[in-house]
Amino acid sequence: MKREVDVAVIGAGSAGLYALSQVKKQTSDFVLINSGYLGTTCARVGCMPSKALIYIAEYYHQKKKFAKKGLEAAETIRPPLPKILQDIREKRDRLVADTIKTSISKLGEKLIQGEAQFVNDHTLLVNDEAIIAKKIIIATGSTPIVNPEWEAFRENILTTDELFEQHDLPPSIGVLGLGAIGLEIGQALSRLGIKITAVHSNEFLGGLNDPEVNHVMVKRCKEEFDIWLGGGHATLEKAGDQIKIINGEREIIVDKVLVATGRKPNLKGLKLEKVGIMLDKHGLPRYNDDTMQIEDLPIFIAGDVNNDRPLMHEAADEGRIAGYNTVHNITKFKRKIPLTIVFSDPNIAYIGKRYKEIEDRDDILIGSFDFTKQQRAMLMDSNYGLARLYVEKESARIVGAEMVTPCAEHLAHHLAWAMEQELTVYEMMQLPYYHPTVEEGLYMLLLDCVKKLGRKREGLLEVPFTDD
Repeated sequence: MKREVDVAVIGAGSAGLYALSQVKKQTSDFVLINSGYLGTTCARVGCMPSKALIYIAEYYHQKKKFAKKGLEAAETIRPPLPKILQDIREKRDRLVADTIKTSISKLGEKLIQGEAQFVNDHTLLVNDEAIIAKKIIIATGSTPIVNPEWEAFRENILTTDELFEQHDLPPSIGVLGLGAIGLEIGQALSRLGIKITAVHSNEFLGGLNDPEVNHVMVKRCKEEFDIWLGGGHATLEKAGDQIKIINGEREIIVDKVLVATGRKPNLKGLKLEKVGIMLDKHGLPRYNDDTMQIEDLPIFIAGDVNNDRPLMHEAADEGRIAGYNTVHNITKFKRKIPLTIVFSDPNIAYIGKRYKEIEDRDDILIGSFDFTKQQRAMLMDSNYGLARLYVEKESARIVGAEMVTPCAEHLAHHLAWAMEQELTVYEMMQLPYYHPTVEEGLYMLLLDCVKKLGRKREGLLEVPFTDD
């Protein structure tokens, strides 16, 4: 059997579905190939169920402040974990069903469930059917990394693929990895009364690399749960019905371990060697991130599978770019300012250029604001954190930022939009800031930059007010 189409999309996750949205505008002659569950990683096991967990954990965590506010008997409240997990699944299932209904259910025979393998640069083999396509998009996503040596006690190990399927959780959990996923979930589970011991191979949490911002986050997290930093990768051993975590001279026995040490691109089964695609030292093909095209082949790659910007909004953009370029002349697209948010408490955010990119540059100054002094945050009992802004001295344009603050998910968007518009700190300061809001902390951050730049600069607007 064989089928000839204009475009074959491999993967029905976010990148694949957004790619398909562009393909469908120009042709109805396509197929969507998928193996495994439908409904996208984000909706099923990623950003959506984790945010539901974080939300209820934050709610429950507030009980520690009740006595100070005159609200009594808070210590008697206990989180019903089975009900919480069931509520998360119900919300998750609703989102997955909506995704399938709006994007997949009407595809009929254009949806093929099965593993795709390359035969050549125009042909895929799926379930003994040859799919001959003018253009092919690889959007196969990624999978949590689990050391194969741990398979003997896999029942004691969780990843995000299994976490939200649990009907209850044990008293103690170890967390391996404090990137965005491990930090968000580890903190949330700790706030729900689970004894958390988190092990991270380096000193920086949540993807941060500004040492001053990271110091604030480490101090904050250590107030809530045990963290072992900088001891390299941990090893695991079976300990009866439990698991022993060993990290240098430290060890602890826990009921289960959440492994959040990264994800690997789902490329292995595609047999890219049949196409002659060369892989780099990380096992990834060379491609143009402005077009998503692999080398000069009729093959495009988008989303987590390229391991470049493994975020849902970036997967959507990459899918759109890849989809557009399969049905039009190859076009280069300007990529958006990098924006990452970690939904810990306080939020972590980094935008644009990172600290490691500017730390040795004499043409960049760093402004900062300590959120312990932020008035609205103080009224909400969340006045802690630090924001640092990276600004070109000559132009006064903002080029990057890292922050650990309350409401950083909102502040980061303001900064990302400003960077997209190439605004200067002077121009941003002339925008309105309502009182009392956490956004006023952003104004104070800009003010520190202005003071370091000097208020009167030729060719730049002067700030028309004084804050000393």
